Amino acid sequence: MKFLNRTSYNKQLQKNRRDTEMKLSSYSFMTEDELFALLSARQTGLTSEEALNRQGESGKNVITTGKKNTVLHRLREAVINPFNVILLVIAVITYFTDVVASSKPDYLTVIIIISLVLLSSLVAFVQDWRSNAAAEKLSKMISNNADVWRDGKLISIFMDEIVPGDIVRLSAGDMLPADIRFLTTKDTFIAQAALTGESNPVEKFSISKNKPEDGLTDLTNLGFTGSNVISGSATAVVLATGNDTYLGSMAKSLSGDRAKTSFERGVDSISHLLIRMMLVMVPVVFIINGFAKGDWPNAFLFAISIAVGLTPEMLPVIMTSTLAKGAVSMSKHKVIVRTLGAIQTFGEMDVLCTDKTGTLTEDKIVLEKYMNLHGEDDTRVLRHAYLNSYFQTGLKNLIDLAIINRASENGLESILEKYSRIDEIPFDFSRRRMSVVLTDKSGKRQLITKGAVEEIASISSFVEMNGQIVPMDEETRRMALSTYDKYNAEGLRMIAVAQKNNVPGSGAFSVTDEQDMVLIGFVGFLDPPKDSAKSAISTLREHGVRTVVLTGDSEGVALKVCGKVGVNTASLITGRDVEHMDDAQLLKTAKSCDLFAKLSPSQKERVVKAFQAVGHTVGYMGDGINDASALRQADVGISVDSAVDIAKETADIILLKKDLMVLEEGVIEGRRTFGNIMKYIKMAASGNFGNMISVIAASIFLPFLPMLPVQILTQNLLCDFAQMGIPFDSVDKEYMKKPRKWETHSIKSFMSYMGPLSSVFDILCFAVMWWVIGANTMDKSPLFQCGWFVFGTVSQVLVIYMIRTAKIPFLQSKPSAPLFLSTLVITAAALITGFTDFSIGLDMYRLPPRFVVWLAIILAGYLLCVQLVKKIYVHRHGEWM
Repeated sequence: MKFLNRTSYNKQLQKNRRDTEMKLSSYSFMTEDELFALLSARQTGLTSEEALNRQGESGKNVITTGKKNTVLHRLREAVINPFNVILLVIAVITYFTDVVASSKPDYLTVIIIISLVLLSSLVAFVQDWRSNAAAEKLSKMISNNADVWRDGKLISIFMDEIVPGDIVRLSAGDMLPADIRFLTTKDTFIAQAALTGESNPVEKFSISKNKPEDGLTDLTNLGFTGSNVISGSATAVVLATGNDTYLGSMAKSLSGDRAKTSFERGVDSISHLLIRMMLVMVPVVFIINGFAKGDWPNAFLFAISIAVGLTPEMLPVIMTSTLAKGAVSMSKHKVIVRTLGAIQTFGEMDVLCTDKTGTLTEDKIVLEKYMNLHGEDDTRVLRHAYLNSYFQTGLKNLIDLAIINRASENGLESILEKYSRIDEIPFDFSRRRMSVVLTDKSGKRQLITKGAVEEIASISSFVEMNGQIVPMDEETRRMALSTYDKYNAEGLRMIAVAQKNNVPGSGAFSVTDEQDMVLIGFVGFLDPPKDSAKSAISTLREHGVRTVVLTGDSEGVALKVCGKVGVNTASLITGRDVEHMDDAQLLKTAKSCDLFAKLSPSQKERVVKAFQAVGHTVGYMGDGINDASALRQADVGISVDSAVDIAKETADIILLKKDLMVLEEGVIEGRRTFGNIMKYIKMAASGNFGNMISVIAASIFLPFLPMLPVQILTQNLLCDFAQMGIPFDSVDKEYMKKPRKWETHSIKSFMSYMGPLSSVFDILCFAVMWWVIGANTMDKSPLFQCGWFVFGTVSQVLVIYMIRTAKIPFLQSKPSAPLFLSTLVITAAALITGFTDFSIGLDMYRLPPRFVVWLAIILAGYLLCVQLVKKIYVHRHGEWM
């Protein structure tokens, strides 16, 4: 039946996808008038009232896969979990044994179990609600906007507010906010690899050149959610939003295939360890108690309770709380977390790959020099660079803005009146150059190109020297490049400028026209290092994070800047070197090289993979279109709020301040978060393991159960509540000095020390109850059970202070106030339950006052031994947590 349902579901998905494709395809072949009439749209855009009404009809521009995160859904998730299911099963069985089949109906145990379910569910629901609220609040701090025409004006709105019929403006770096049809295009190239897998960008046009039988993604006048603008600009009308988009029609079938993060893999490894332990221990407990006591139904219930006791059921709550607390804390340092699991990965990071511009430098590029091939100042070179930067229609980067500003200072604006743009050949990262085709008032056409020096030199057949155009030979080439090398070595970022007048009179221009150029000179820029960069890199190094620079800039500039900020420059690898390396050579190089220059986007991604292949957890920080693939590949992608949309969408963490010092705070918070999660896991796992050893020992020698199921469950829940303060606990500075990874080996080692140790003192408690207190008969078993209930609860609560730090608790390492309060309340609750008539509610007898002295002695001995074992453990394993 499940297979048939799945088949039917898949058929429905396929039908929805076909319907969406047909509908979108039909838009491609309509005239603009027909399209606007169908969408009730117009060139000037919608009014605010129209947009609001349409959003009420079509909903938010958000793709949803599966069930919405409603209050009812979250409540159901909080109630329905393995722990609660087991409790409810026990409640049902207890109801039949204590109420239905009993001559004296006793509702108290059933009421307590149901109360435990309600209480744990409420805590899980509240914590989940708080973490969701925190995540939503933080996400609103990230500006993922789109430019649309509303009320006759171009305004910026959140992407989820886009509605069908909106007129949007797009430029390089923008994500397509919805499925659209292009109305105007200017050399618009779109990357749609997320939808089609094609690696090269495709050019889009306002006029369709397709046939009705062409595939949807091949239609040249349509664009789709999930794509982004590589270069050029455009205006478009929105056809579909949210789940009605092409990507939305595929979203449900694509969901669930994402690779697991290191955080998820770590949680899985811990869960598998605990499950394996439970599968071994529970049958043993069941069989021993069944044969020893002869009461198989009670033995079964007891074994089920033991299974619950072995499972840290509050792990999801503790983890969610800890991660949410970490996210809120990081936001105070201007670090916004888009995925909560990325916090732990941030702390695990031991290699940070970063671009140079804006991270190590001030991100304030200033044009320092404009020179001819002899290195002499030449306004004509600035003029050509100015024409290129001004008339190109793509995203004007910092270099373009610096050229335009210097030209304005030199009074060159008047030359713009003499020229008009005919066409352009947009920038891309393989050519590393861009060109514009201009015509002056006399009709003369001119192609002006600027870009990376090597690339411009490779397409130049001539050079301009002393006002004369001469062929480029080995001597003139060497002379030109020596000028470039001189200023590049001084730390100037150099780009070359070339032009030619022999331009065809008609037809579309392409890369093939960029040949036989005349190299006329260079423009040099200065982007000084940040004052804080050196200390930030040094601080990250102290915390075990190696900084590696991956830049598209030239070797000279990269060496100059990196040398000033403390990045190791002993080895420098260029993109050309990477291109000629196989994977094995690159892996070897990655072990020692901290500076990679002149890299293409695919080479950046490849270097990140190389670091990951040798076992590093890699963070990548970038903000440009060329960083998207490396951001996606990294274990944790880091971008900034001012980044292009595609970089922000790909990143896991967004910095509101582009500064490595901010990263250091994020790393520390990530490690603090991880440390608090590990405290809970190690305490819960080792404590439960010790209890199981004690239970087996007691089951062999005692004529009754050492604790009843309801008592075990209550104790387990009390101990979990005592640890609810852990997410807010402080972590020793020494612990945060180096990266931490998920591993089950350290947990196993920890359990092997702490589990048996706790069992020794459990058995001492058994001895006191049996021989001193006299709880040594079946009639007095409730008294024995009460004694172990109180000792077990209080010891597990107090040992938190011993385990949470490698130091002496309170004297050398103080717990946080929330943790102190939660443990104090639970300790008081356990003592009040054991020494008053509240114990009757859990089928126990009230403990005599003289047990207080023995309880204090056993607890003191236990805590002292834990401190001694801690020293032995640290000496042998080198660390505690």
